[in-house]
Amino acid sequence: MGEDRSVLIVGSVALDSLETPYGTAAGALGGSAVYASLAASLLAPVRLVGVVGGDYPAEGMELLRSRGVDLAGLEVVEDGKTFRWSGRYKGDLGAAETLSTDLNVFADFSPKLPESYRMTPYVFLGNIQPGLQQQVLEQTAAPRLTMCDTMNLWLNTVPEQVRKVMGRVDIALMNDAEAKQLAGDPHLIAAAERTLELGAKYVVVKKGEHGALVCGREGCRFIPPFPTTRLRDTTGAGDTFAGGMIGHLARTGDLSTENLIRAAAIGAVLASITVEGLGVSALAGATLEQVQERYHALEKCSRVPELQ
Repeated sequence: MGEDRSVLIVGSVALDSLETPYGTAAGALGGSAVYASLAASLLAPVRLVGVVGGDYPAEGMELLRSRGVDLAGLEVVEDGKTFRWSGRYKGDLGAAETLSTDLNVFADFSPKLPESYRMTPYVFLGNIQPGLQQQVLEQTAAPRLTMCDTMNLWLNTVPEQVRKVMGRVDIALMNDAEAKQLAGDPHLIAAAERTLELGAKYVVVKKGEHGALVCGREGCRFIPPFPTTRLRDTTGAGDTFAGGMIGHLARTGDLSTENLIRAAAIGAVLASITVEGLGVSALAGATLEQVQERYHALEKCSRVPELQ
């Protein structure tokens, strides 16, 4: 029997309504757990924990299952409604204007891991309430790697809980504005270094179209973005990045700093695929071969010539 390389992903499962300069979509598959699972499942087996209502479309379940995602941890509240979010993007798609948020069954979400999930070696906690992230950690049995994401809502309302979770995980993931807010420092690298003091081994700062920053005890490394020219929708790009990262780490079983850099580049490549379609449409059609091809292209375009 080989080593278990499975990834546990806990987060939201949603239906999104999107408006962008490139098109609209109503009731599209969304949520942090869905984007992260679709990305990670190209690289490793995935076990998903979340909640949906009886209105969740069968094709959503079928898509996840077709990618080998284990849905034993997905709770279905038959008489309830799935979490729904509506947003509008303008201009360069840098940030969405939220039009409506209906938590529905997600409002009472209390993650319960099936017994078969408790030994999962790689754990990603999507940007759910940090108290729920802690509940998940308490239900796991000595995972090999843990990674968490957060969002500005929790930094505004329960910052100490965010700090507590980040002190318990191996990799703390956030965007640049969140890193600066959490550390109380306007300088990004200094903010990331101060966040390391909370206890995480690495801090990974997502910078959207500007790539990512990976910081550890030995310093920081910049990860460039893949230069796509087919930008359509940035929804879920950060969750895709996270899924790609932890999927690569699980697939290889290598937790070295150098391989973490590769994992972040894989995440950037997968995010570049996601943004080329509305919702999960482009990510749903992605292949491992496509990811590897873009990774090698990113290698070539990001090399600096030797100094003469």
